[in-house]
Amino acid sequence: MWFGTGGYCGCTGVLPTPVVTFDWTKFITWFPEFSCLTEAQGQAYFDMAGLYCANSTQNPLWCFGVLPQVLMLVTAHVAWLLAPRDENGNPTAQGAPGSPIVGRINSASQGSVSLGAVLDGEAGSPSQQFFSQTKYGLAAWQAMAAGRTARYVANPTTVGSVVFPATPWLPINFWGPVQFAGGIA
Repeated sequence: MWFGTGGYCGCTGVLPTPVVTFDWTKFITWFPEFSCLTEAQGQAYFDMAGLYCANSTQNPLWCFGVLPQVLMLVTAHVAWLLAPRDENGNPTAQGAPGSPIVGRINSASQGSVSLGAVLDGEAGSPSQQFFSQTKYGLAAWQAMAAGRTARYVANPTTVGSVVFPATPWLPINFWGPVQFAGGIA
């Protein structure tokens, strides 16, 4: 099935303009531990964050007014996972590659040095396990909870003079004037 002039699924070949732009000054103010990175590295991590959290007006987090903050948290999460490290393990503009360990450390020993890591997490999705690798990711995961929760909203049905469903989470008069049972408007 053909959905648009640009190809299947309506793709025009032009990416939508992101609604949130990266602010380096704000980022290093919020996360001073990344101040040793370059602005270009920060922008690259912000661009990668868009892979995990859509930077678009279609994202429910935009409607909730928290998309800029969540994108900053996801940027910090990606930066912590991917940034080069200094000799103390802190992010730096140049240095050793980030740790190749993925997941949480579940076992360690000292003689002959061994380390075990697992990406199992608690009950939840693989996305939760991914975001649980850093404090920034876990904060972003919690902030995204409202956008991950689906609410079924049926078309309104009028029975007599009463409109159903009465949905307390929608704005007043979302479907026009609503009269509830008992004549209360």
